[in-house]
Amino acid sequence: MRARYHLRFQIHPDPDPARVAADATELAKACAQAQVDEVVLLTGAEESFAGHLTDAEESVWFETARLAKDTLEAAGLEVSLNPWVTVGHADRGRNGALERLGFAPMVSPDGQASTAQASFACPRWRAWIVAHYGRFAELGFRVLWLEDDFRYHNHAPLHWGGGFEPLMLERFTALTGWNVTPQELTEALTAPGRPHPWRILLQQVWREAQLEVVAAVATEVEQRSRGRSRLGLMSSGLDAASVEGRDWPALFGALAIGGRAAQRPHFAPYTDTPGRELSRQIWSLELQRALRPDFVDSEPEIENWPHTAWSKSDTQTWSEMAAAQLAGSDALLLNVHPMHGRRAARFPRVTELLARSRPALDWLAARYHRDQSTIGVGLPFAQDAAAHVRTRSGGAPALAELAVDPGPVADLLLRYGVPVTADPRAPVQALFGQSAWALADEELHRLLGGGLLLDGTAAAILVQRGFGPLLGLDDVELVRREQPDPRGPYAEEYVPGTGAVLSVNMQPTLARLAPGPDTETWTEIRTPQGLRWGAGRTAFRNRLGGRVAVLAATDPSQLPYDDSGQHLLHRAVRFLEGDRPRLPLVTGGPHLIPHASRRDGTTRLAIANGSADSVRPHIAMPAAPTDPHATLLRPLAEPASAGTSAQPDGLQLEADLPHRGWLVLEW
Repeated sequence: MRARYHLRFQIHPDPDPARVAADATELAKACAQAQVDEVVLLTGAEESFAGHLTDAEESVWFETARLAKDTLEAAGLEVSLNPWVTVGHADRGRNGALERLGFAPMVSPDGQASTAQASFACPRWRAWIVAHYGRFAELGFRVLWLEDDFRYHNHAPLHWGGGFEPLMLERFTALTGWNVTPQELTEALTAPGRPHPWRILLQQVWREAQLEVVAAVATEVEQRSRGRSRLGLMSSGLDAASVEGRDWPALFGALAIGGRAAQRPHFAPYTDTPGRELSRQIWSLELQRALRPDFVDSEPEIENWPHTAWSKSDTQTWSEMAAAQLAGSDALLLNVHPMHGRRAARFPRVTELLARSRPALDWLAARYHRDQSTIGVGLPFAQDAAAHVRTRSGGAPALAELAVDPGPVADLLLRYGVPVTADPRAPVQALFGQSAWALADEELHRLLGGGLLLDGTAAAILVQRGFGPLLGLDDVELVRREQPDPRGPYAEEYVPGTGAVLSVNMQPTLARLAPGPDTETWTEIRTPQGLRWGAGRTAFRNRLGGRVAVLAATDPSQLPYDDSGQHLLHRAVRFLEGDRPRLPLVTGGPHLIPHASRRDGTTRLAIANGSADSVRPHIAMPAAPTDPHATLLRPLAEPASAGTSAQPDGLQLEADLPHRGWLVLEW
């Protein structure tokens, strides 16, 4: 197997067919040099967007797309199509863009109307998008993509997004009998305490409106392409989609009218970021992989916007392509040219980047497949988590509080060298934050019968739900930073017997844990004066045969990373594994990010260096293989063999792992 490159490139309408053909021929030559498999034609994007296309404008784009497709296919390339808008991304001064087609605008929670973004409930917009995709489907593209503006959140300049327009509220009234304003509905959705019944009902209204559109578009694409095309969806973060009430199985089912569909998961940043951000990309792809049925192909987008080398380095782009291949992706959707670039020959560096990347990516593609199983600490995720979240404050700003996912705990684990998985059968699981409200009692009993890592927020929720005895905690009190406390402000975490001190000074809230008599207390929280404030980390064996470790911290992103923090986390993982420790735990430098998997009897451990300094990873692994095969993937270089040496507790790499490089061990 080899890595599949799907290159996303903006075409531009031109009244001269010869110039369109010449530009497409030039693009085909660049694709041949980079061994690109498919071109995804992008229409009407960013600078070229003046609003949803009228009939006359659409005809010009249609002829351009037809000619470009014929030219590219004649050169041996597959071709897909990516209209840049569904409802619309952002207004960006496109005032009156909706009026010319008579589309009803999106309306924000506070009643602001968009000028360029349409409502999912608008019948005129629905007729337009079905006809638009249907017409282009007649050309027989492999995939027609629904862009990631197919959502309610993130529609600037609207606060949070849309979904509160009169047509949508009419649907809410028809379902509930309640006639409400956007402001009244928002106050109910975000009211502190037990979720208001309106929250789940509005999510139902939003979900049904989206599914109706997807089903209509997919049916039209299937019919007018005569079965040659499938529908694809670019998707944003799972946390925001949960606020919208998105039902992933239902959505994928609606996409796949013809039996197949495609997903383009967003997983990587648009611009340069620190290497430790690879942790987000690893867990983001893993969680989305777990939600995706077998009939949906995964083509993650490697994004670079608005420019190329000046926005994101080739080294970072390469490392993100490698992360996508580790996830067993079916293709890499490369958005690496400027959308206003117009001609591929102006960017020879992009061609060179793709050509130099291929040896390592082909090597990975031959080993990592969509049917692999991942190994690590489990990350429980409920797609309806936002329906159960309890906010602290009401009003439109509190909508952001509904967006919860396992991201912070996944980052904590990965950046400390602990692999993660979305497999619910993993012996050790980590449940942090308000996600604890979303799991049923039966599921919590199952988790508590194995190994379970909790933060202070999740522990407080489980105690409130009656699970305190299984945590080894008599009580958990959440103390906010600004809350007056007779014991004084919390400041640091002290590890008895070692002299090690960690900071909790930036935690917005800290849990005061009250351990039971049989609970081990590993650390204690102290005030600036060194006085004891409460327990910091606890460990407990419960009557179900399970093991539970609890951190007083409630915001992992505000915990400073250091060697002592890594040691305590690794200690917790080994405790939670009990008498069957198996997970590989990585040390040797900051932000060594692991990905562990198994397929056809072979176990693979990939480690990325998220630090700017070269390091030599150490892998603590019970029953470590005596002679694993080690391959070093340096950025933009050919794969090279690497040596390892046996250590009393595992393995040591004998070569330097550079910034954003990957080490892959196989046994």
